[in-house]
Amino acid sequence: MTALKDRLFKLLQDPRVAKLMQNPKVQQAVVKGFRFRGRVEGAMDQRVQQMASVLNLATQRDLRSLQRRIRHLEQELHEAQERIIEAEDAREAQARS
Repeated sequence: MTALKDRLFKLLQDPRVAKLMQNPKVQQAVVKGFRFRGRVEGAMDQRVQQMASVLNLATQRDLRSLQRRIRHLEQELHEAQERIIEAEDAREAQARS
């Protein structure tokens, strides 16, 4: 993929290509191409999501959501443990008085 990008950047530096890219019709065609690619990717992502749901499989989106939830729960657990330690320390200090 990097070789393709390098080749594309080299191609874009060619004056003939730069001149071609100034043509409004070419610009419109490029924009339409990018839009089409975006629509195809969106449709494919939606289909993958539907198939994963039908097959009861976890998707990357599901895994990211679970990871966020786990981090949140770990933080809550840590805070609860700190409150318990503080309460025990306060009770011990009160018992000594």
